[in-house]
Amino acid sequence: MNWLMVVLGALAGAPLRYLTDRAVQVRHTTVFPWGTFGVNVTACALLGFLTGATTAATVPPALQHLVGPGLCATLSTYSTYSFETLRLAEAGAKFFAAANALVSVLAGLGAAYLAGALATALLG
Repeated sequence: MNWLMVVLGALAGAPLRYLTDRAVQVRHTTVFPWGTFGVNVTACALLGFLTGATTAATVPPALQHLVGPGLCATLSTYSTYSFETLRLAEAGAKFFAAANALVSVLAGLGAAYLAGALATALLG
């Protein structure tokens, strides 16, 4: 049953990532990859909330698998983040490459921490 929940979450997460990335990126004229940044931070927040909720209350394993390794793992994308960071550096946009590398990690960690704290406060 766990593998089925992971698959179902992935079926939602992968297209959601692609469509969200495209929808966000076409609205910006900058070279900064806002779409990838947005989906990665969102996935970190969702996973942080799930972790906090699991710590504070009983979350069914099926839901944990659906949201965690299913939805969040396919919503976020480390490979695209890495590729876009390297592409920015190679294109001479070194400031944006460094900003993407640093801000993405800090924002992801911050979102996960804050969402986990929120879940614990709401459910604990």
